Amino acid sequence: MTLSPAAAAERRIVVAPSLLAADFSRLREEVQAVEAAGADWLHLDIMDGHFVPNISFGPTVLQALRPHTKLPFDVHLMIAPVDPYIAAFAEAGADHMTIHPEAGPHLHRSLQLIRSLGKRPGVALNPATPVAHVRWVMDLVDTIMVMTVNPGFGGQAFLASSLPKIAEVRRAIDGSRRKIALQVDGGISHTTAPRVIEAGADTLVAGTAIFGAPDYAAAIGALRPVA
Repeated sequence: MTLSPAAAAERRIVVAPSLLAADFSRLREEVQAVEAAGADWLHLDIMDGHFVPNISFGPTVLQALRPHTKLPFDVHLMIAPVDPYIAAFAEAGADHMTIHPEAGPHLHRSLQLIRSLGKRPGVALNPATPVAHVRWVMDLVDTIMVMTVNPGFGGQAFLASSLPKIAEVRRAIDGSRRKIALQVDGGISHTTAPRVIEAGADTLVAGTAIFGAPDYAAAIGALRPVA
């Protein structure tokens, strides 16, 4: 079941600019600019060149940026095995840590580890990963991320086939009676944002749509529904 446009407009939408699309030669300035422009979280994509076909950055970048912004660091760990690196990213300044079911043998234990470090755990679902993977860990997660592209590279086209999955996750969250963010990552723009919000999303990750725009505040505002 999807939301009516009116109901979608009433929902508070969290916007998390993805640092992967920023100008890497001036990361501090870029982070401060999106914070001033109204971002809610800062999304950091961690890629190892193994779990996904790209390499981004490690905990030292988080550590370097942490003193320069008050934005929560929303860290998406696309690395395998993930468990050996969780503590390092927690110590570097991560606030939220989202992992993939495929990135380790014991998803439940990995989520417990994140929680034990005082961080907010999340699970990311790739386009081919079924929603059933989060069924028995709903009590441990603060975020469920639906990937609307295959992870690894920014700027990919939005996969409309993921819309029914977003709606299914929304039903699961509502049924859990827990406050869990339904995050969507991949191909989010001013044209696709209304579709994922209508399907039930409340947290949007956007890279190119924000960092590729001349006006960050206007780009962030364009992702939120008009009340």
